Amino acid sequence: MHDLTVNDVLKSHMRTVPDWPAPGVQFRDITPLLQDPRVFRVLIDAFVHRYMDPALRPDVVAGLDARGFIIGSVLAYELGLGFVPIRKKGKLPFTTVEETYELEYGSATVELHTDAVQPGQRVLLIDDLIATGGTMMAGKKLLEKLGATVVEGAAIVDLPELGGSHKLRQAGLQLFTLLAYEGH
Repeated sequence: MHDLTVNDVLKSHMRTVPDWPAPGVQFRDITPLLQDPRVFRVLIDAFVHRYMDPALRPDVVAGLDARGFIIGSVLAYELGLGFVPIRKKGKLPFTTVEETYELEYGSATVELHTDAVQPGQRVLLIDDLIATGGTMMAGKKLLEKLGATVVEGAAIVDLPELGGSHKLRQAGLQLFTLLAYEGH
């Protein structure tokens, strides 16, 4: 792995599952990145090195349910920061704010505890993948409802043809992704 770039290492360990969850879909599976301890470290370190920069350093990391929890909690730990989960509706026990967003078929709702972030806090919002951008946009809106500033949205994978990253940038969210795949 010494002569390979971070991008090369990660791409060589990504798994594409054709026709899942529906015919014609090329599912980008990140689980092989997590299974190999060296690759997992390369992945986390790529984010750690970026967010150690004082200009980008957040006060807290927020992860989107569910794979954003994996990356976000380890990243928060490595940066010495707190971690905030943004959950699917009905999973958080305390007082919450919620945001509903559209899916291809129907809608979904995510929630955040009302005391998860403080007004003025700088938050890094992280997930595994950006497709249509709906989940990340909802997370951004939730954090902003509580007065936080989302300094950046981060993900391992961007699927630019689905339009999510474009939509998020149009809404003023700076994005950082490690890999991009054409197609769905």
